[in-house]
Amino acid sequence: MKQVTNALKLNDSKRRIAVLRLELDYELATLYDAMINKDEKKKQECVKKLEKIRSEMIQLKA
Repeated sequence: MKQVTNALKLNDSKRRIAVLRLELDYELATLYDAMINKDEKKKQECVKKLEKIRSEMIQLKA
């Protein structure tokens, strides 16, 4: 039973990491646009989202 639970958790983690990578790419593109347009507010929002994504990815890989 423990092996089944661990396998499911691993599978969920892999899926979540894949989604986080897509979110990361999107936020980086949004940050780039904000930098080009010199939109300080949007830049700060993107940086905060990127920090959250980074934190979650670290937790999932640990």
